[in-house]
Amino acid sequence: MATTTPFPTSSASPATPATAAVNDIATKADDAVEKGAAATHDALNRVVQGAHQAIDRLAGTAGPAVQRVQDGVHAASEAISQRANDARELGDEWTETLRTSVRDNPLTAIAAALAVGVLIARLSR
Repeated sequence: MATTTPFPTSSASPATPATAAVNDIATKADDAVEKGAAATHDALNRVVQGAHQAIDRLAGTAGPAVQRVQDGVHAASEAISQRANDARELGDEWTETLRTSVRDNPLTAIAAALAVGVLIARLSR
């Protein structure tokens, strides 16, 4: 018993109108895919180009702002450093003045220290 297949398996078989139509549709589909891929590639390139331009604009405007912030921080740190030095110098002056006063008037210094001690003792009760 011989079996026949509904579809020819040999490539040497003559082209039928259905095969030609399928080949034509496949060719058109390939062309459509290529056109779609090209259009997608072009759209993607435009998006990437726009993103690059936006980043460049942002970097151009952010650069001066960052520089101004850095300058402000630098100026503030200098001002704080100067004030800390001034406070240190003032503390050193007061300490030296107190030492001189104690050396010149030791009994007065002892009496003042005793009075402050008594006052603190009464306040803490």
